[in-house]
Amino acid sequence: MVRVVEHPIVKHKLGILRDKHTKPQEFRRLLEELSQILAYECTRDLALARVEAETPLQRTTVERVSEDLILASILRAGEGMIGGFLEMLPFATLGHIGIYRDKMMDQTVEYYFKLPPNMAGKKVLLLDPLLATGDTCLAALDRLKQYEVGPIKVVSLLSSPIAVDKIAADHADVEIYTLSIEAGLNEKGYLLPGLGDAGDRLFGTL
Repeated sequence: MVRVVEHPIVKHKLGILRDKHTKPQEFRRLLEELSQILAYECTRDLALARVEAETPLQRTTVERVSEDLILASILRAGEGMIGGFLEMLPFATLGHIGIYRDKMMDQTVEYYFKLPPNMAGKKVLLLDPLLATGDTCLAALDRLKQYEVGPIKVVSLLSSPIAVDKIAADHADVEIYTLSIEAGLNEKGYLLPGLGDAGDRLFGTL
């Protein structure tokens, strides 16, 4: 299932993010703001519990999130989404997955994997700003499922049709939240129109 988050403000901010003249500091700020919007949209199904609280005027019953939530960031571009997600979801715990696609070997390579303990059955939001070929995301999903986690949602800014199709074929139970389904990929595997390499633009390593 793919959910494209559409809103005039989202389109405005995404348009600035795409612009090649947008500086790294502005790129980071916009990515964090868009991540907050995505965090809001993809957590509509979080369970709530009713608890007692006291307002300045009286005691009352309020609702608070009552289930564990794990954020899993795919290095290194996923780091740009963490701030926005933790701003909205401060109760979440965080893990990191280091996986990249080796074009010479034509396969994915894992170099780092650190997640919170006791993952079984817990909801996971997998943060990957750009779903291009989808291979890195697929490898991360395979690894997460080895830990028998609960429902997984992939959260990205931009996604290619081929990546969406791959995830649907191999992980039909995984939902995808994105801001745009792009036209496709160029010969180097970059999204079109895209926004370039998210990691390079985040950290000024162009």
